[in-house]
Amino acid sequence: MGIDLIAILLVAAAAAGWIDAVVGGGGLLLLPALMVAFPGAPVATLLGTNKLAAIFGTSSAAITYTRGVRLEPRIVGPTAGLALAGAGGGAALAGSISSDALRPTVMLVLAVVLVLVIARPALGAAADPARLTRSRIVTAILLAGGGIGFYDGLIGPGTGTFLIIALTTVTGLDFVNASASAKIVNTATNVGALAVFAWNGNVLWLLGLGLAVCNIIGAQIGARMALSRGTGFVRGVLVVVVLALLVKLGLEQFG
Repeated sequence: MGIDLIAILLVAAAAAGWIDAVVGGGGLLLLPALMVAFPGAPVATLLGTNKLAAIFGTSSAAITYTRGVRLEPRIVGPTAGLALAGAGGGAALAGSISSDALRPTVMLVLAVVLVLVIARPALGAAADPARLTRSRIVTAILLAGGGIGFYDGLIGPGTGTFLIIALTTVTGLDFVNASASAKIVNTATNVGALAVFAWNGNVLWLLGLGLAVCNIIGAQIGARMALSRGTGFVRGVLVVVVLALLVKLGLEQFG
């Protein structure tokens, strides 16, 4: 591998860590970079290597967030536990289900998310404790832990973004708290998926650990910026990332 490709991968890993720490969606950068560097590699191997790098950045961001945000244990713990199992199930099926069949659905969900965030400026701006009812908490656990966790193991990009939107819309968390909670849940999904990929031999360990260092650096910068700049900053980055995901998936679908 040439020095230019190594540089691209390291920069992509750092940028992915930053994006993941703020709103999720770091796979939007790192996965395509891995595909460029290893055009003939199996998709499962690229997904597994991406998970290895991401798990370090996501977990480091989660630790930083927990020092500055008071999390809701009724949501975070059960959701993370279910997400661990869901991501493992998705990873086990990653090689048997075509992403082409899921891409239109993901695009539709992203479009709805974009409209929702733009049309409702107050969404995620401040917490709404009145929405933390038992039924809503259970719904959030099933949606974020089971559904989005499964998606992360199966495909991956945009998982953190989906988690933040699910937590803000269903349980009324603000964007910063939702982002902090999403990091813990996303760490669990990465662990579940990585365990399956590693068991199947679909991880480039040395490369993944090298990318993890840059991913941690980017994640620490992103988490600290989100904590210091607040919900408005997170909301702005969220809109940009959702637009970028839509463009990327649209090019793959219609290009």
